[in-house]
Amino acid sequence: MNGPEQLELMEPGAGDWCQRWENRMPSWKRTRDGGFDPGLHRVVRIPEAAAKSFTVTHHYSASWPVVRFAYGIQRRDQEPGPGEPDGGRLVGVLAFGVPMNIAVLHNAFPGLTPVREALELSRMVLRDSVASNGESWACAAAMALAAAEGIRGIVAHADPVPRTRMTPGGPVQVSPGHIGHVYGAGQGFAYLGLTRARRQIVLPDATVLTDRAAGKVRRDEVGRASVQRRLTGLGAVPRQEGEDGARWLAAALEAIGATTVAHGGCHRYARAIGPGRTRVRLGGTAYPAPRAQSSATTTE
Repeated sequence: MNGPEQLELMEPGAGDWCQRWENRMPSWKRTRDGGFDPGLHRVVRIPEAAAKSFTVTHHYSASWPVVRFAYGIQRRDQEPGPGEPDGGRLVGVLAFGVPMNIAVLHNAFPGLTPVREALELSRMVLRDSVASNGESWACAAAMALAAAEGIRGIVAHADPVPRTRMTPGGPVQVSPGHIGHVYGAGQGFAYLGLTRARRQIVLPDATVLTDRAAGKVRRDEVGRASVQRRLTGLGAVPRQEGEDGARWLAAALEAIGATTVAHGGCHRYARAIGPGRTRVRLGGTAYPAPRAQSSATTTE
């Protein structure tokens, strides 16, 4: 099911649906349909270049975070595509990486060394060909591999705010919002409540311009060129030599139709993994996980 009828159903909250991606466009499968065959798949560590290419091609954000371990979900009975690692067709990627604020890891696991022993589940992207419920199996398999590398704590976030991309044919909802249903579906994550509320600059391609990225342009810092290319790619007039960064950024955001939204915070989850996990102290208070409010949701 796709189109307006589907979008009316897709609201944050329930566990009846799981989300897939194909060329930056979402699709959904009913969880009750099942059909996922672990015997036809495997999860292995893959080169970061291959994982990044896959994620940028298929995930709506078209971005890649700072990653320490990248794992691929391979379909054993299908040949790898161009540029994909041997072992089967790449149908999904899970990446464990470093959040923009290291305190996220320390707050969740005060007894672990951030990055060396604790990481964030930064990306989980499955193609449309992956049958229902494949994400739970893949997440468990990837965490087992990360534990073998010495990781003892994983933090995950779910953004409940819907995302809409503006296209020539009109707005397209690429995410109805997430409550993190997959993290509570037998994965053993503790729910730690919402992150702090903040304001976000949302671009017409449904991605967020972070404060850090905006600051690079305003203050003429290293890395500003890539931010400027990102905005000109959405229709902003290129910045002229010597033009004030703050003024150009304000004009660029207005020209492309960027919006500023009040974000109430992301759902925050954490769990210990690997040997000795029962001795890992969890920072903060665990709360009951958010419950379904409708008959549909996504699971990233």
